[in-house]
Amino acid sequence: MIRDALHAGTDFVTEHNRITLLVMVVMSAVVLAGIPMLDTGSQAGADADSFDHLERVEKANYVDANYGTNESDENRTVQTVYVWDEDGNALSRTALLEELRFQQALLESDALRSSLADEGVTGLSNLVATRVSDETDPDLAAQIAALDGASDETVADALSTTLAEDPRAARLLPTDHDPARIESADRRLLFTLDVDPGSETYTEATETIYDAAEERADAGYFTAGQHAFTAFNEHFFAQMSQLVLPVALLVILLVLAFSYRDLVDIVVGMTGVGLSVAWMFGIMGWIGVGAGYISIIPAVLITGLSIDFGFHVFNRYREQRGAEEGIREPMSRSTRLVATALVLVTLTAAIGFLSNLTNPLPVIRDLGVSITLGVVSAFIIFLTVVPAMKVGIDGTLERFGFDRRKLALGRGRYLTPALRSTVTLARRAAPAVLVLAILVSAAGGLAWSELDREEFEQDVSEVAEWKQNLPGPLGWEVSSWVEKYERTEVYQPASESDTVQERVLVEGNLTRESALADVEAGIERIRTEDEDLVVSGAGGPQVQSPVTVMDAVADENESFAATLDAHDGNDDGIPDEDLVTVYGAFYDADADAAREVLERTNGQYRSALVTLPLDADWTERSGTVATLETGEREMERNGLTATVVGSFAVSEAVLDELIGGILQTMVIALLAIVLVLALAFRVMHGSATLGAVVAIPIALVVGLVVGAMFLLDLPLNLLTALLMALVIGLGVDYNIHIGDRLADELREGNSTFEALENAVVGTGGALLGSTLTSAGAFSALLLVPLAQFRGFATIVVVALLIAFAVSIVVLPSVLVLWRRYLPGTDAVTPADGAVTQD
Repeated sequence: MIRDALHAGTDFVTEHNRITLLVMVVMSAVVLAGIPMLDTGSQAGADADSFDHLERVEKANYVDANYGTNESDENRTVQTVYVWDEDGNALSRTALLEELRFQQALLESDALRSSLADEGVTGLSNLVATRVSDETDPDLAAQIAALDGASDETVADALSTTLAEDPRAARLLPTDHDPARIESADRRLLFTLDVDPGSETYTEATETIYDAAEERADAGYFTAGQHAFTAFNEHFFAQMSQLVLPVALLVILLVLAFSYRDLVDIVVGMTGVGLSVAWMFGIMGWIGVGAGYISIIPAVLITGLSIDFGFHVFNRYREQRGAEEGIREPMSRSTRLVATALVLVTLTAAIGFLSNLTNPLPVIRDLGVSITLGVVSAFIIFLTVVPAMKVGIDGTLERFGFDRRKLALGRGRYLTPALRSTVTLARRAAPAVLVLAILVSAAGGLAWSELDREEFEQDVSEVAEWKQNLPGPLGWEVSSWVEKYERTEVYQPASESDTVQERVLVEGNLTRESALADVEAGIERIRTEDEDLVVSGAGGPQVQSPVTVMDAVADENESFAATLDAHDGNDDGIPDEDLVTVYGAFYDADADAAREVLERTNGQYRSALVTLPLDADWTERSGTVATLETGEREMERNGLTATVVGSFAVSEAVLDELIGGILQTMVIALLAIVLVLALAFRVMHGSATLGAVVAIPIALVVGLVVGAMFLLDLPLNLLTALLMALVIGLGVDYNIHIGDRLADELREGNSTFEALENAVVGTGGALLGSTLTSAGAFSALLLVPLAQFRGFATIVVVALLIAFAVSIVVLPSVLVLWRRYLPGTDAVTPADGAVTQD
């Protein structure tokens, strides 16, 4: 039934190629109308509900449900403008005066003025000008006049006094700046805003700051916030597209030219490739699948896979066309023959990639869906548009006297003997080949637990000089954003929003005398483990714990201060007597502050919360969590239970869960593909065992790829979830073509080794061409100065080469053993299709 439907469809395409092309043009217009609707926004984040069973996630949810926040601070943010005068002095009178004029120009914006909090703008220029001025609280105009009229010596003296006596000055200079020095290449300016970050006013205010800094970029002014990052992303994507896509296209064209040696087939094939990718994006737009910058991966992948489809369509046609035949009949016959394999490839690839729908990360789910859409698009295009174009163009050329008969792929002087040798190897040593492959693959699979684990990051490395010197648009124009962003790391975070806020939930008997001391000991242990990790210093974010908040409340409440002193038995500043009374007085003195660090339910004190502002980034996540865990253990020394529940710790737990789930997803996908291929081969070729045998070597490919990752020191990250689906999808693709061809050859009455040789030689050339084009296309991603892209491209290229080697070297031996030892495989399906064999 299925084969009859396929045959009827392919016959219609070749017999009515003009109608087919007209229908496909209309369909393409409809599908491609979805491209403008693509959602190119962020694909970050994850479905939180998917991780509720994890302890850290459960505790983080508990904190969110039981601890309040200071609502007055919810809208307060700090926007920072940096000044970097690499060859000069950013603290000179001229530089400080320029900063005041910069503020004056900015404050002409109504949106910015209305967004400023009471603190307004804080810069060294303001602090120094206030000292120089005769007024107690000079406005900005008076500050400008004061600095403009002062001598360099006067300003230098005021600066020296400010650095020595005003703790606010330390926030505005690098952490390693010596207060005794009045020269520095760096300083920063802080704008404290108090406006809803989701409002248009906030957006306009921050854009005003960004634009003004950009206008003074030559003077060393810059920002590193969202607007700067967005501009960098747009620049990066444009540079990546201009370099990667032309290089990938050039590699593909060179391989196609060498393989096809025919301009018409190259043009027809590339038309199919372009339509396949365009259809993928069009359907994504129609159904709302996200298409962020990472969509270049499915674009490159579908380019390679659709070229693979083209190789098989053209190669089968070249094989089928006899010396005296026309065009339509051999094209119809060859398309019928290859259609079965393309159906199976599309089906199994969809299973492999759609297995990522279980992934809670939208970016991985969207990649799985988009690649599946691309595979389906390629299947449709290469069974309709490409054969129809081929019939029309070849027919027209032959009417003008051009002979369109071409040599099939794999029939060259060197390639044919190489492909035949793998069949000879299978004839002579099939068991040894299989055992060796299993042993090597198993050894590779054992390396899974040894792979380094990393989060999905966007770390940008240095761009090689030769990439910058490429001609025209190929040359990579380096953005200064990365260097500037790295320069911001010389400062301590200016506000809580600039730090990583890691929280520690402490549970247990919090009324025990040593409870607060144990919590503080844990905080001190973290500081001891890494002196630069926890942010400290006047005016900046501070550690928030029951003790620190109590001290802050005591500074404003004499009665509570007396209670703290009365219950501090050893005079170390930490209450250690009758903590129930202390906690009650704490709530009486300032219930809002107490609720931020101490949970009280029905009169019971059930937990405490510590918030640590950390100077760390995501690349240091694992090490940071390990340091925080030492504080956990210190707090638990006398019976309390401590759990780090901040973003770093939760992400680490989620990453472990995700990577652990990759293996399960992979096993399920493999089993599903084995069952589907067994059923499909039973229906289409009369042999369920042949379908299973074709699918099983994919397990070998996975093990070998894992081993290669270990040898190449490639980390295991969230993108590996997609990689495993890709390995399964591409690996089974190669095997299906050989297995399907073998079934066709056996149906024609050939012996086992005749059929196997015809299958390997007949498809091997197309598989090699497909491997080279796909590997070449993905190799272009190695040019991108993004570690994740380069790592992904390396793994994909390795996976493609391994999948090809397994299909050509190992699969023939597996098929020989299948024919030799499994009963009922002497014939797959007789020519009349009346009898099935297993």
